[in-house]
Amino acid sequence: MLYNAEFALQRINGELLLLEFGDNPRELYEPLRYILGLGGKRLRPMLTLLACSMFEENYFKALKPALAIEVFHNFSLIHDDIMDQATVRRGKPTIHQKWDVPTAILSGDVALVEAYKLMMEVEDNLKMKAFRLFSQVAKEVCEGQQSDMLFEKKEKVSVGEYMQMIRLKTAVLLGFSLQIGALVGGASDSDAEKLKSFGQNIGLAFQIKDDYLDSFGDGLKVGKTIGGDIRVNKKTYLFTKSLELGNHEASNRLLELYSREDNSDQKVNEVLEIYTHLNIQEECEKEIFNLYNLSISNLTGLKTNMHKTARLRRFADELIERVF
Repeated sequence: MLYNAEFALQRINGELLLLEFGDNPRELYEPLRYILGLGGKRLRPMLTLLACSMFEENYFKALKPALAIEVFHNFSLIHDDIMDQATVRRGKPTIHQKWDVPTAILSGDVALVEAYKLMMEVEDNLKMKAFRLFSQVAKEVCEGQQSDMLFEKKEKVSVGEYMQMIRLKTAVLLGFSLQIGALVGGASDSDAEKLKSFGQNIGLAFQIKDDYLDSFGDGLKVGKTIGGDIRVNKKTYLFTKSLELGNHEASNRLLELYSREDNSDQKVNEVLEIYTHLNIQEECEKEIFNLYNLSISNLTGLKTNMHKTARLRRFADELIERVF
């Protein structure tokens, strides 16, 4: 069976709707079905099936772990929205807005339980390895979220600290999505590790891309107001790189602007002027390309044919095209 992205996405969406979580109490399970029904790119489960297809013709062997990863991802979104006090998710009210905070917490908790149940539907010889790897990733995602919250209270955050935070919060799950798909497909531990590294580097590039587009993207294409991160004083790659490169005057001015509870256009424009003066746009582009090249190097030596590896290269290429 040749991998077909459109067919894989349709199957994933269909299977998510068919998942039987439970019915009573309705208030516990309805929010979970609600958030899964909001759609999304399903990037992580798609990567799981794609990785499996590189080593196994029947790539739907990895469907259950793919679903597990998507359910886990939505568990993290439910809890993130509560912590961020977000009101909208994919254009619809967040769960804690539509219901309430206690209900959202419990629905997120049950999503985590259901994710583990799905992950344990791998073949018997993989159960312990899948459990161990999935648990490590779940722990790291929580560590990344906690670090992100701690950054809100810190005046300064280094580039290294920021990169470690986004690696944990975002990139490790992308890496695991590829790793578990490869393992289900019969890949060696070595090949699965290479795909994991590919996914992590692409995940880092994705996050820096988001940071970049929030400040310098086209608002209509990005789908949000430009400068949103600046308005809420969110520490991003652009912010941390500016502190690293800026002189005393520029760094102090940036810190002073970020100390304000001010979401005005004037503040956004002044921060963007600092970024532009320090050539932060070029720094972002350079780092994204570095991560892209590193991710491509991770594909070297995979024990699969070049045609199948090319699908992942196209995935990385599309990332670069979307950024620039």
